[in-house]
Amino acid sequence: MNVASRASQLLSSQSIGDLLNSDEAFLFDCDGVIWKGDTLINGVPQTFDMLRSKGKKLVFVTNNSTKSRRQYANKFQSLGISVTEDEIFSSSFAAAMFLKVKNFPKDKKVYVIGGEGILEELELVGYTGLGGQEDGKKTAQWKTNCLFEHDKMVGAVVVGLDPYVNYYKLHSS
Repeated sequence: MNVASRASQLLSSQSIGDLLNSDEAFLFDCDGVIWKGDTLINGVPQTFDMLRSKGKKLVFVTNNSTKSRRQYANKFQSLGISVTEDEIFSSSFAAAMFLKVKNFPKDKKVYVIGGEGILEELELVGYTGLGGQEDGKKTAQWKTNCLFEHDKMVGAVVVGLDPYVNYYKLHSS
């Protein structure tokens, strides 16, 4: 059986009905599934409306750590889709929650090789984040027999997508 035949069989009225009746929550990846860049993919709003009308819970997941849940909610809003921050699970949020669940001390700092999304999520749970895009233009200073100075209060490093990664950041962590 070819792929097209299998897809039409998998997406029959019966199988869609069975899926809708058997599951209470639906998880959606964001990039490439809901939007491509800043363009909404056709049919997405109607699909979400239909699922919500049937009382289904929607969760939006992404491994893109460049944005916080607030920033993702704003992106959804800009595309005409109403989504709450509580419906979004991003890798930046997961990193902050991991530290919180592991009882990482609040008096320790977190060095971030990544974007604003990680820094914002860390701040929301009470951690001090350092690094991020701010360190993207810094360079490591090399001198003979010189130790690289770093903040001794840094107790964790969180790494995410960082288009500005450089040796300074790697050495600081």
